[in-house]
Amino acid sequence: MSAVVVILVAYVAGSIPTGVLLGRAAGVDVRREGSGNIGATNVARTAGRTLGILTLIGDALKGLLPVLLARALGLDEAAVAAAAVATLCGHVFSMFLRLRGGKGVATGVGALLGLAPASLPIPLVIFAATIAVTRIVSLASILAVLLAPLAVFFFRYPPPATAAAIIMALLILYRHRENMSRLLAGTERRFESKKA
Repeated sequence: MSAVVVILVAYVAGSIPTGVLLGRAAGVDVRREGSGNIGATNVARTAGRTLGILTLIGDALKGLLPVLLARALGLDEAAVAAAAVATLCGHVFSMFLRLRGGKGVATGVGALLGLAPASLPIPLVIFAATIAVTRIVSLASILAVLLAPLAVFFFRYPPPATAAAIIMALLILYRHRENMSRLLAGTERRFESKKA
């Protein structure tokens, strides 16, 4: 299987709107409820914790599996890195949602797990600590995303992995631009999930 095919498969896999499908199964259109985002946080708020957790797992897996596929096929580091970026692009610009999608944090975590696993604990610790203190998911996500490329570089992964981490961070930060405005204005919501 060529690198081009794997990258296309990664994009299609990333495009699967896990939160929309799970929300629909519960009778909720997550795009019209809460923040309107299709990610785990909004699914948990609008359709319940269990579906939020399942969305988180599904979104992470669709980031991880294409990268593992690229590695299993023996593709070079540039192709593996491209698969990681492609699956995140699929989530953010889903072919099934008219090039709309989620904010990419869980899918980015999955992609980073496949791409540069040793770097992952640093952003995860920052995310968890920020959530514990503030209960603001967007702030935790932004801080973790900012640190992820530095962690990849610190652990001396090949340059394509660092480049992919930077591109993924920029995509996720772009998708959080409205959250950043609300954070600066002091109006960003704290996390509360709907009971299943």
